[in-house]
Amino acid sequence: MAVKIRLTRIGKKKAPSYRVIVADSRSPRDGRFIEEIGYFDPLTNPETVKIDADKAKTWIKNGAQPTDTVRALLKKSGIIE
Repeated sequence: MAVKIRLTRIGKKKAPSYRVIVADSRSPRDGRFIEEIGYFDPLTNPETVKIDADKAKTWIKNGAQPTDTVRALLKKSGIIE
């Protein structure tokens, strides 16, 4: 099972907000997930990023691959280099 750390969209039309989740790579974007590890709100000024560092590091250590966007958020939060 290939596991990804990615974003899932929540919020209403024209006002997106995202959750950072750990999910099987075969599941749809807003479908089943294993665990929620944070959230991202791009509409606030500055952008709000809240990710549980311990859970993220544990999942990455166990082989989960973050998407490009999540990798950028993790670097911005100082969780990975």
